Amino acid sequence: MKQFLIFTVKTLLLLFLLLVVLDFLYTTVYLQSSNRGKIEYVYNSEARNYDVVILGSSRANNHFVAPLFEEKGLKTFNYGMSGGHLFEAALLLKLMVARKYNIKNVILEADLNLSNAHRDDGVSARFMPYIYDSKIIKDHFSGEEDFKSLYYIPFYRYVAFDSKIGLRELYKTVTKEPTAYLAHLGYYPLKKKKGNMKNDIRALKPLQNKYYEEIKQICAANNIHFIAVMTPMCTNTKGLDYFEKVKQIYPEIHNYESIVEEDQYFSSCGHMNDEGARKFTAIILNDFFNK
Repeated sequence: MKQFLIFTVKTLLLLFLLLVVLDFLYTTVYLQSSNRGKIEYVYNSEARNYDVVILGSSRANNHFVAPLFEEKGLKTFNYGMSGGHLFEAALLLKLMVARKYNIKNVILEADLNLSNAHRDDGVSARFMPYIYDSKIIKDHFSGEEDFKSLYYIPFYRYVAFDSKIGLRELYKTVTKEPTAYLAHLGYYPLKKKKGNMKNDIRALKPLQNKYYEEIKQICAANNIHFIAVMTPMCTNTKGLDYFEKVKQIYPEIHNYESIVEEDQYFSSCGHMNDEGARKFTAIILNDFFNK
């Protein structure tokens, strides 16, 4: 019995040491990466200067054509992340400020993402390699239910989010396989789709969102001009009064939900195609940057 207990303890110690070594190796690789996605592009960077930084979900990523801003002489990058929530947008802005980014304007897509104050596991997983290295990331995740497991168990986060930061992604990071996330200054154009589009957002309710408030506060504290906008939806959407409810909570958010309406400008009911995005971006440039 004694020998069995000794064997068990030795096995557990070896397993723990293996997890620590694997954690160190994975983290070291990700700390050297800056070309796979927007999070590591910010995290492993030094101070940058921007006239415009764009934040939000896919409705920012697919709707704001960053090269059109550049054509107007505005140094711009679209940091919108498909699937992302305001949880991730706020954390990304915190990291930019910590890296001494000089930002004149932040455009935040704040519409459907106001309806929740949770993280998106797929997007937030990309912050996980840096949770030991960054107090900002640690503190941002500290209120999450699984924080203790993610932070105190070595290598657990790489297993829990294997599809995003596991062995396959590690290999692509080591081989420096490029992605489309950083192309077009972060803007991701969508193609046209045919047929009638329908959507139903009646179940969504806008919240007084803590991460929206955080972004506002960060901008105010760092003399960044804050522009919050709601972006277009197709006219077949049920529950479009959602956008009016947003205005009741946050009257400062500019409502552009109906500024582009024809189906020919949409790839899906909630996402414009490249033609629609260019039309929308031109309106934003005229309304906010014409001077």
